[in-house]
Amino acid sequence: MGWLEGDVALISGAGSGLGLALVDRFVAEGARVLALDRDADRVRSVEASYPGKVAGIAGDVTVPTDNEKAVALALSVFGRLDTFVGNAGLFDYGARLVDTPMEALSRGFDELFAVNVKGYLLGVKAAVDALIESGGSVVLTASVASRNAGVGGAVYTASKHAVVGLVEQLAFELAPNVRVNGVAPGFMRTDIRGPRALGLADRTLGSMPDLDELARALLPMQFLPDPSDYTGHFVQLASRANAAATTGVVVECDGGFSVRGMGPPPGQ
Repeated sequence: MGWLEGDVALISGAGSGLGLALVDRFVAEGARVLALDRDADRVRSVEASYPGKVAGIAGDVTVPTDNEKAVALALSVFGRLDTFVGNAGLFDYGARLVDTPMEALSRGFDELFAVNVKGYLLGVKAAVDALIESGGSVVLTASVASRNAGVGGAVYTASKHAVVGLVEQLAFELAPNVRVNGVAPGFMRTDIRGPRALGLADRTLGSMPDLDELARALLPMQFLPDPSDYTGHFVQLASRANAAATTGVVVECDGGFSVRGMGPPPGQ
């Protein structure tokens, strides 16, 4: 029997990368999953992989009604909701403040924060009544950039620091009925996109040929994790039996990046 036997989870950004790995792991742990993704083809694919165990819906996490429709579908199909996993995200690929034109910076900020922060907030808001009823939980995807500079650019780093604030504030607000935690993964190969306003809509981490070498050079663990390597922390935090007293926590799993850092500043 898995750690999530009988539970129902709503996972955003569920069609690829870490989100898809989370669907795989949650199903393996006994959960049924409502998969929310902006790409309808990916939604159909993940549904087809798990008939009867996964229901999917195409939607935009930045749109309030799309979040409400996802929760309503989970309740309609599965009858309950135990965990909301906020995972959809954008990455700015290290876009530097001094190199980014003012108008692009402004629009890029709005676009990225709408997904990485507002999308989480709207998802929790849509799910909160169902989660209170089930005594459930929230798990938000933070990042190694939630605690460290130099991984993304200023916009991404600020957004992931904001996720930590959301975890702590919502854990305070929703106690004792709903636990709220986060997981801060490090490097992985995914197809996470960047803001269209910054010209990064088609760029992916998976397209970076030197990502494996970079991970080996920067991480004390000296390997590039797969998205599936991070899923266990989400499962534990979602599990009532294994995290009943845990709320307001962000679990860092960054291959040791935080204890090594980026090395001394240039010229030292």
